[in-house]
Order: sequence, then C-alpha cells, then structure tokens
Amino acid sequence: MLTMTCLTLAQYGCNQPTQEKTPDDPAPKKMSHAELIDKGKYLVSAFCHDCHSPKKFTPAGPVLDSSKLLSGHPSGGPLPPIDKKTLQPGNWMLIGPDLTSFAGPWGISYTANITSDSATGIGAWSVAEFIAAMRTGKHLGQAGGRPILPPMPWQGIGQYTDDDLRAIYTYLQSTLPVSNKVQAPTTPDEVAKMP
Repeated sequence: MLTMTCLTLAQYGCNQPTQEKTPDDPAPKKMSHAELIDKGKYLVSAFCHDCHSPKKFTPAGPVLDSSKLLSGHPSGGPLPPIDKKTLQPGNWMLIGPDLTSFAGPWGISYTANITSDSATGIGAWSVAEFIAAMRTGKHLGQAGGRPILPPMPWQGIGQYTDDDLRAIYTYLQSTLPVSNKVQAPTTPDEVAKMP
C-alpha cells in the first residue's frame, strides 16, 4: 500500500479564488446540453479520474482502466494489510494500489461510482442532490447523510459555480453506466477490529 501525507494531495485543499461580478458584467450565455457535457468533461478530466477510475498497472505505471472509467473502487477489490499505527491523527494516510481506497484516522474510504448507472452510480441523483452534496460534504446532499470522506476535495469543488457543478453533473449523467456497487466506508472502530 502506498503512503502519502494529506498535504501532498494537490487537489485536497486547493480552492480557486472567485471573481466578483460587477453590475456591468453581461449575463452569462445559457449553454446547450452538448456544451454542458463538453464543459463537464473538461472539468472532470482535471482530477476526478485520479481517484474515481480504477487503474491497470503497466511497466510505465498505473493507467486508467478504460472499461471502468469513473466507476469507483472495484466491488470486492482486495485491500493490502493496514498498519493501524499509520491511521492515528497527524500521521500518514494509506492509499490502495489502484488509487481508489484510502485509509486514515477517518477509517477507510472507497471512491464512489459516479457513472450514470442508476442502481450503483449517480444515475438516479437529481442535479440538486449533486450540487448539495458538493456544497455540504454530505452524501446526496442530505442534512443527516453520511459525510463524504477524505480525500474527496468537496470543500474546493463546492466553491465552483452552480453552472460548473451543473456541467459536471450533466457530463456524469452522459457517461456509460458501469454497474459497480462500492462498499460502504469502514469506520475507525471496524478498522481497529481488523486482523
């Protein structure tokens, strides 16, 4: 299992400054569905594949598994042994070999299936649920929902404009559905009981 400090994850804490609008700014042009998909694909390609797309290992290193793009941690995918001392606050976090599972003081998180599959991905989500999830860090954007766990950089993504988030959502809804039920996060107490 690879180790890395949280601080070295480039996207984790990055926030883009927002520009303030002035009264003289023209109203933004309403994008067509195709333009939303193109913009969303552009935004997703910047970082979502890093964690949400399983990898294949090659002599040149890990490459995206094109048959599983954005499908999250492979269902039933094995985890290497975990050194529980590493999971104490202030220490390192561990990253699974295909870069879709992460262990730290929060337990173990598994990247979600964000394809258009309506049973195991986000195909049944509304745009409002998607935007709320990115703004609140709660699954489905529900106040009582489970937290979206590290290293998902929802704090930075939540700073995107509604139009940007709508574009990401529109693109994700246009992806090929991949049936892959990602397991629920493993709590710190459950990790402590692991052999």
